[in-house]
Amino acid sequence: MKLYDTPIAPNPRRVRWVMAEKGIDDIEVVALNLIQGEHKQADYLEKAGLPNVPALEMDDGVTITESIAICRYLESIYPEPNLFGGDVHETAVIEMWMRRAEMLVATPFMLAVRHTHPALAALETQNPPVADYNRDMGLRGLRVLDRRLAQSEWLGGERLTIADIVAFIGIDFTRMIKLPMPEEMTHLGRWMQAMRERPAAKAGMS
Repeated sequence: MKLYDTPIAPNPRRVRWVMAEKGIDDIEVVALNLIQGEHKQADYLEKAGLPNVPALEMDDGVTITESIAICRYLESIYPEPNLFGGDVHETAVIEMWMRRAEMLVATPFMLAVRHTHPALAALETQNPPVADYNRDMGLRGLRVLDRRLAQSEWLGGERLTIADIVAFIGIDFTRMIKLPMPEEMTHLGRWMQAMRERPAAKAGMS
């Protein structure tokens, strides 16, 4: 298998983090330079169908995109450690928190960075009001996570899951615009430190 990847983007980092947590080291990683438009080349578009990363080219030639779809596929063939749920109840709770993390925090912060950081102007026409709106939306979303983390060590329950990975990577992406995290959200701060200390956090940045 081949993973088409780029170091600067958060969605590919989700896949790399999952691979690191599971100890997956038998997938070839092919780096694409988005700023130079390598994801828009004809040979890549023929595989992926869209100028997006990540993309996983499987051994039979089928290529799948969308980071969560790729992570679910990897979970199916590398089932340990479990990141998506061990039974229907746990799976539903993890799915709920993963969706909340993505919609309330990760996506708004990604848009805030994309419409703010000067280097990313090569990818799209930046709109400062879009950046401001999404930054504020993401900061409001953090309150939801902080309340959850006051009740649970991890977002999905009592162990790290895909919900934590999606949330943390979305938040951590704001380092590119030096967005400070609210100091009063102590539960969020405790959780973020725990995420930073995981070996997969460094692997996820490679």
